[in-house]
Amino acid sequence: MEFDTIAAISTPMGEGAIAIVRLSGNEAVPIADKLFRSVSGKKLAEMSSHTIHYGHIIDPKSGQVAEEVMISLMKGPKTFTKEDVVEINCHGGLVSVNRVLQLVLNGGARLAEPGEFTKRAFLNGRIDLSQAEAVIDLIRAKTDRAMNVALGQMEGRLSKLIRRLRQEILEILAHIEVNIDYPEYDDVEEMTHTMLLPKAHYVREELNKLLQTSQQGKILREGLSTVIVGRPNVGKSSLLNSLVQENKAIVTDIPGTTRDVIEEYVNVRGVPLRLLDTAGIRETEDIVERIGVERSRQVLKEADLILLVLNYSDQLTKEDENLFEAVNGMDVIVIVNKTDLPQQIDMDRVKELAKDHKVVTTSLLEDRGVDELEEAISALFFAGSIEAKDATYVSNTRHIALLNQSSRAIEEAIEGVEIGTPIDIVQIDLTRTWELLGEIIGDSVHESLIDQLFSQFCLGK
Repeated sequence: MEFDTIAAISTPMGEGAIAIVRLSGNEAVPIADKLFRSVSGKKLAEMSSHTIHYGHIIDPKSGQVAEEVMISLMKGPKTFTKEDVVEINCHGGLVSVNRVLQLVLNGGARLAEPGEFTKRAFLNGRIDLSQAEAVIDLIRAKTDRAMNVALGQMEGRLSKLIRRLRQEILEILAHIEVNIDYPEYDDVEEMTHTMLLPKAHYVREELNKLLQTSQQGKILREGLSTVIVGRPNVGKSSLLNSLVQENKAIVTDIPGTTRDVIEEYVNVRGVPLRLLDTAGIRETEDIVERIGVERSRQVLKEADLILLVLNYSDQLTKEDENLFEAVNGMDVIVIVNKTDLPQQIDMDRVKELAKDHKVVTTSLLEDRGVDELEEAISALFFAGSIEAKDATYVSNTRHIALLNQSSRAIEEAIEGVEIGTPIDIVQIDLTRTWELLGEIIGDSVHESLIDQLFSQFCLGK
C-alpha cells in the first residue's frame, strides 16, 4: 500500500514556546532535506533514525534563513504511521509555523486531512480501529479516569479481549464447517449442541461483562450532563462557582439574576460533569427571564444528573414540590443550601419528597458540605466499581452498539441450541456475532465509516 507524503501542524495554533510541523511518507526525508541545513553539514538521509538535529530552514527560492529549528528524524517502520516521519520543531508563533508549513508544502508534501496520520497508522496495521478511536478519546479526556480508560484502549486492552472472543467463535465455526464439508473424516469429533452450549455461554458472559462497564465508560468519555435546578435565589449559581472553583456565574440576592443556561465542565472525583446552571424555575412576567425558564425546563429533560437545590432558611413552596415531580424517575441529588441561616425548611418533608435520593446539606457561603456532595456524585455512578486502570471499560458509543448487537446474536444462537435447532442454522448467528465483533477492531468495516471516524480528528493527528 503506497501513499503520498502528507504534512500538517501538529501543535495548537497560537503563541507558544514550540510548534511542530509533521511530515509522513516516502518523501518526508527528501522534502525536509531540500529545506534543512544542519550545523553538521550532513543530510538527514545520511543520519541515523530516531535522532534529533539542530539547524535552519532555508527558503530554496531566496536562499535566506526562514527559521531556526530542531528536526526529529524517524525512519519507518518503527514510527506511529509505519512510514518515514520528520517533525520540524520551530518557534511557536503563527507566522513562524505557517512559514515552515508553506515551505514544506511547496517542497512536494500535501496538506494532511483531519486524522490522516492516525488513519495511516490504522491502514498500515500499526493499530486497529478501536485503538485509533482511543487516540481522540485521549486528546479529549477531561479527568484522570477518562485518560486511563483511553490509555488502556490505546494499549489494546479492548482489542485483545475482542480478538480472543472472535478466535473462540472462529474455532467453533471451523469445527462446524469440517463436520458439514467433510463428514467422512471419522477422526474429527462432531460438534454437538452439548459441546457448543458452554462455549456460547462463555462468549455471552464476556460480552455482558463488557456491557456492564459501558455506562461508566461512556460517562468517563462524554461526561455527565448535570443540571442545577431550583427556585430563584436558593444558591444555584453559588454551587456552580463552588464546583468550578471560579466565579463563572453572577451571584446576587435578586431573584432572576441568572437568565440563561450557563455551561461549564468540571472534574468531580474523576467524574467529568458538563455542569449547567439554569435560570430559576418560577412563573414570571419578565419576557427575558421567561425564555430562560423555558430553556431550563428543556435541558432538564436531557440531563443525566439533577442537582436540586433548596433553601434551608425558607419553607418549602409549591414550586419546590413541583420540581420534585418534574425530576421523578431521574438520578437526583437534593441539596439543602444556606445552613448558615436559621432553619425554616421541614427536613422530614424534604426526605419524604426525595424518596431514595441522597440529601446533602451545604453552606456554600462558608464552603461546608461540598466534599460530601462530590462524594455523593461519585458514589452514584461509580459505587463499588474497579478503578479504570484495572478494568477494560467500553466507552465508545459505536462499540457499545456493536456489543449490544453481538450479545443479541449470541443469545439467539444459544436459544437455537436449547430448542434443538440444527447446528448449521445456529452457525448463522455465530457468524453474525463474529462479524459484529470484527467491526469494533476494524477487521470488517466499510471505508465510508473509516472516513467518517477519522474526520472527527484535528489536523496533524
